[in-house]
Amino acid sequence: MSPAATPLPALDTAPLALVVDLVRSGRARTRRDLVALSGLPRKAVAQRVDQALELGLLEHGDLAPSEGGRQARTLRFHAGAGHVYGVLMGASEITAAVLDLSGTVLDSEHLDWSVETGPEPTMKQVDGLLETLAERTGADTPWAIGVGLPGPVEFATGKLVAPPIMPGWDGFSARSWLRDHHDAPVWVDNDTNLMALGEWSRGTPHDGRDMLYIKVGTGIGAGLVTHGRLLRGEHGAAGDIGHIRVTDDPGTVCRCGRTGCLEAVVGGWALLREATARAAEGPAFAAALRDHGELKGADLGNAVLAGDPLALELLDRSATVLAGVTANLLNFCNPGTLVLGGGVLKTGPRFLERLRDTVFERCTDLVCRDLTVRAASLTEHGGVIGAGLLAAGNLLTLPALTRWVDRGSPLGQAALLQRFSAEIV
Repeated sequence: MSPAATPLPALDTAPLALVVDLVRSGRARTRRDLVALSGLPRKAVAQRVDQALELGLLEHGDLAPSEGGRQARTLRFHAGAGHVYGVLMGASEITAAVLDLSGTVLDSEHLDWSVETGPEPTMKQVDGLLETLAERTGADTPWAIGVGLPGPVEFATGKLVAPPIMPGWDGFSARSWLRDHHDAPVWVDNDTNLMALGEWSRGTPHDGRDMLYIKVGTGIGAGLVTHGRLLRGEHGAAGDIGHIRVTDDPGTVCRCGRTGCLEAVVGGWALLREATARAAEGPAFAAALRDHGELKGADLGNAVLAGDPLALELLDRSATVLAGVTANLLNFCNPGTLVLGGGVLKTGPRFLERLRDTVFERCTDLVCRDLTVRAASLTEHGGVIGAGLLAAGNLLTLPALTRWVDRGSPLGQAALLQRFSAEIV
């Protein structure tokens, strides 16, 4: 679209949008705060607050502490004014959820499903989960949708680009598919980015420090949140650490077609491949093979917990290799918190302990100062919370709010909001 054809901001709704934004962001809690921060006259603030209350976007809270006169009633954003859908796809599972506008999960559904089945049948499964949730909750008109995918996502377009574990998905746009089926704006990101966003925003403890999130499961990924924002890079490929080269062994072939990748050494699929080849060395693996004919992710976790010597060897080696890469990342970006997430947490604390010990051995003193290393606290819903926050966050930016705030709802304006909403998370 040419600059001349680009619609100008909706200036007449800007004061109302500003009032809602200041309260939603937590910068303003009272009318007095709004007058001080917005630059609007007291009467204008009062009118806009009343309008926002009537629209259901703001609501009254508790009384503010007295400052010598009558106590003022606080204001808060009404997170229940609308809802969003969040979807997280992994290599072998899908989780979908309905969330309020603050990222609180209202209901969720989970399905074991291989993304290798292909985009069309997978998206139909996603839509089936959303239909089930809509019927159960009555939330059949989402304000926006957020989606996490287990592959490289070009954030500007929502398209997958050469995803190693998703045959047939290259160039596929989950955004376009969902836009064809739902009248709501859709934002798509890499799954680990959304796990990182969910953990930073809703995880425990919440200290607001920069956070590096490492996901170890079937695949390997990372997400970096700095000052509350995800680092995506130029096209959205930041954090794809699974394909950092860690060995020159030509026999270490990765699913991406290259050799020596971190994922080909540490990824769950690589460990299962080696465990299958060496099952005679591990009683737990040998028993699982006899019972099921193949090894699955749960077998690796069970073998570690049972103390199987081969499982422990593979786990310890993986933790050491990943720790070396992680230490380099920490030395580069110096976050306050390192979080480990993904299926590896099901193996118990051993992997995290090995990772922590090696990281503190290899990182510089300044990087280690006050560094917190912990497991993810949102092991079940972290990704869909991040997906919901991605959707709601883009919908509730100040530029987006000016487009719909006077109506009290963005419904019916999906195409416009998709085009003009600014990316803030």
